[in-house]
Amino acid sequence: MINLKEFALPLSAICCLVACSALSAQVLGRGVPNHFARAAAQTTPAGSQAPAFTKADIDRMRKVLSNWGRWGADDELGAVNLITPAKRIEAARLVKEGIAVSLAHNESTELAPDNNHPLDHKMLRTGATPGEIFASDQYSEVFHGLGMTHLDAVAHMMDGDQLYNGFSRNTVTDSGAEKASVIALKGGIFTRGILFDIPRLEGKPYLDLTERIFPADLDRWAKEAGVTVEPGDVVLIRTGRWERREKLGPWNLGQSSPGLDVNCAVWLHKHDAAVLGSDVESDVVPSPIDGVPMPVHLLLLNAMGMPMIDNMDLERVAQVAAEQHRWVFLLTLAPEAVPGGTGSPINPTAIF
Repeated sequence: MINLKEFALPLSAICCLVACSALSAQVLGRGVPNHFARAAAQTTPAGSQAPAFTKADIDRMRKVLSNWGRWGADDELGAVNLITPAKRIEAARLVKEGIAVSLAHNESTELAPDNNHPLDHKMLRTGATPGEIFASDQYSEVFHGLGMTHLDAVAHMMDGDQLYNGFSRNTVTDSGAEKASVIALKGGIFTRGILFDIPRLEGKPYLDLTERIFPADLDRWAKEAGVTVEPGDVVLIRTGRWERREKLGPWNLGQSSPGLDVNCAVWLHKHDAAVLGSDVESDVVPSPIDGVPMPVHLLLLNAMGMPMIDNMDLERVAQVAAEQHRWVFLLTLAPEAVPGGTGSPINPTAIF
């Protein structure tokens, strides 16, 4: 269980710990103060209750977990900096069978409780168009939402007056995001993907609504699956959302959804993950923290500069991973090249 006394340090003491971390890396673990590291380890199983956090706790965590300035004052890539050329070569060597699996859910034109912004697909030219030799169409979409598989650029989340790395919120204008937009990721993401199949860990097809996943669950899955998260990896969390939908029908994820406990941000920082993805929006809904609607988004996007992937479809890759007895694979994705975009629809691919 989390000991809230560990979070009661005054901000000056926390800043001191951060300043001293370089001198005591073996004790603090790559710059993460040990009071947060202990909190990340001392957690309860998925779905259990944990002591309540406050907005003040999140504000302290935001400062301690911050990657601002880690890669320079002008950095817009954030944790994607951890995907080095050597990391890409390592990931490419994971391809053994040549099996490719899409991790995107099919976009839908139907309004539903879990698809608040359906795709608007309009045909411009069809077989019924006299003399036309080309079929063509037009897509219109609002991808930040509950239904579409999409990438959140780090400019997507503001906290007070600032974006990631201290950029002003005023750099996001009617013309788009001038800093840390999705165009920084134009080169794509090509690295190791690791699937954390939490329902499989718990011996059930899908998680219950509002069920929380704790660092202890991530550690337990890593041990049972024989995987180790390394710097530059993409961590993918399956909750079984789409299997639940198939069996029970759609529901409003904006009102109730399983997801990660906020301490998982500490775990991801400790392991130097580059990107987090999930079949939901990663945050538990409703938020267990008053005044902080999406604490995982806040800590990852704004403090750590870690892009996030929402609404993935991880059903097929979970099946293939179980058949292959391997939960690590090459993961590739690229956003649309939109200068100033705060994210993008994507179709990630796992290759075994």
